[in-house]
Amino acid sequence: MTVSGKMGTIFRSSVVICTTSVFFLRLWMQYWEDRLLRAKALGLNTIQVYVPWNLHEPKPGKMVFESIGDLVSFLKLCDKLDFLVMLRAGPYICGEWDLGGFPAWLLSVKPRLQLRTSDPAYLKLVERWWDVLLPKVFPLLYSNGGPVIMVQIENEYGSYGNDKAYLRKLVSMARGHLGDDIIVYTTDGGTKATLEKGTVPVDDVYSAVDFTTGDDPWPIFELQKKFNAPGRSPPLSSEFYTGWLTHWGEKIAKTDAESTATSLEKILSRNGSAVLYMVHGGTNFGFYNGANTGSEESDYKPDLTSYDYDAPIKESGDIDNPKFQALQRVIKKYNVASHSIIPSNKQRKAYGPIKMQMTTSLIDLVSMTDPADVIISANPISMESAGQMFGFLLYESSYIAKKSGNILRIPKVHDRAQVFVSCLSQDVGVLRYIGTTERWNNQPVSLPTIECTTNTSLFILVENMGRVNYGPYIFDEKGILSSVYLDGQILHGWKMIPIPFHNLNQKPNLSFEMQHTKKRNVGQKEPALFAGEFSINTEEEIKDMYLSFNGWGKGIAFVNEFNVGRYWPSVGPQCNLYVPAPLLKPGKNTLVIFELESPHLELLLEAVDQQDFVCGSYDSKVNQ
Repeated sequence: MTVSGKMGTIFRSSVVICTTSVFFLRLWMQYWEDRLLRAKALGLNTIQVYVPWNLHEPKPGKMVFESIGDLVSFLKLCDKLDFLVMLRAGPYICGEWDLGGFPAWLLSVKPRLQLRTSDPAYLKLVERWWDVLLPKVFPLLYSNGGPVIMVQIENEYGSYGNDKAYLRKLVSMARGHLGDDIIVYTTDGGTKATLEKGTVPVDDVYSAVDFTTGDDPWPIFELQKKFNAPGRSPPLSSEFYTGWLTHWGEKIAKTDAESTATSLEKILSRNGSAVLYMVHGGTNFGFYNGANTGSEESDYKPDLTSYDYDAPIKESGDIDNPKFQALQRVIKKYNVASHSIIPSNKQRKAYGPIKMQMTTSLIDLVSMTDPADVIISANPISMESAGQMFGFLLYESSYIAKKSGNILRIPKVHDRAQVFVSCLSQDVGVLRYIGTTERWNNQPVSLPTIECTTNTSLFILVENMGRVNYGPYIFDEKGILSSVYLDGQILHGWKMIPIPFHNLNQKPNLSFEMQHTKKRNVGQKEPALFAGEFSINTEEEIKDMYLSFNGWGKGIAFVNEFNVGRYWPSVGPQCNLYVPAPLLKPGKNTLVIFELESPHLELLLEAVDQQDFVCGSYDSKVNQ
């Protein structure tokens, strides 16, 4: 491969100890430098940066590189702090990120795109995306005075497909924009089968490997050599797992600090390199968490809002823990670069109880929807087809109720559907909760006898809980994806009504939340908005905090109009949501939640100063 100067020396001979970074995705941008300095204190010299296509192109042709998506500023910050950069340009990045980084609108393109293949229609969209992305990267290459020494294409492709034409096309695109004086690389699991399928058999593409922490690395590195040019196979574990992810309904993942450090030393002691995945996980703000599946598509496992990952730098930035200390002790032996002063833990503050008030019911949200945004169709359509890429979509129909009741069945719903009925003309808009059916526990719903002077209205609120990001089922459309059956017959005549909660790359549209106060009771388990306020006296009193949702059901939360993520304490294990200090301000701070099920009996939330992962019964069917 073509490398030059210091970059070639780094790649061929010296130890490159890296931290995989999704910093600018899962971290409030005012904390970018703080977390990078903590990584430097650990002894790291290189940052691996993920580029999420879906964050940067939320709608076809609409490119976003500002605020939390300011990739160029993050790369320049790495350079300022004397980090090298390995860039994971995708187009597929995995990373427990929604749809593995693909924009959800790709799923609505007709004819259906064949993602991660040499499908010309798909590659045309990749090329359009990289025509924007890679020219931004080019001035930041090491050969141009910047920090970027390596660019990865795809990710663990050998675990998914075997389309060499696709991989060669990506390499050609990358070279066309970045030239030859950059290391282009792939990453695959450390087995012969995955490397045979996922590598590009040309001399100028480097093949890295990843494997389970605790495996003997050196037989895998010997295998790696067979897929690289002679003398061009420095041992690199491109995902050295310092912890692990957690799904809703599982116990929080924990791994032993000393055994993790011992496994890292086996690599570094013989001049190998490792990417710590993760050194700092951060938070799945907004709706960007990913999900996994088992052997079947219905075996659906959505990720927590927290991406703490049991990493050495905790979600809140804390480094006073055994794992940080054990890894630092090992890294200092082999990285001769000077280490920065170890920062102290970030301060946190418990602001106390916050009184919430119900402001807007689900049916009120429907009444505020612009009629132009409502889609009418004979059969239900997916969220993507309705243009609702994240959050919630409400499906409305009507039926003639039987005196003996009716049976509702939705064969395919992604991911969770709450069913309501109403006599709209008689009940003044009150929805009656009937039941819930889920992707992982799909059951018919019995509709009770209800006497309406006209047809009974049926409402089905479907929540997108995060798209699958890994494996054969990444074509993960959301919403109702089949016909709906009433007493065995297809129910026709549907409205699709968007519930307009914004994601990270959309401008806030929450002005209605504090204005439409209703003085009536909400029906049992009827979703509703609740709002509250808390005050901070001075700038000096602004600290990180957590919101405790003990006593609440399930929903999403906004602090000062920023989407801080999902909560679900009844399933757990996550009880609290992390709120970074830069989100807060002196004076009045607003908190708005969309509660789907059961509000706290006293309508209280608590602003606390500690994370909490002991909620739930851990026998939930969510991940079964």
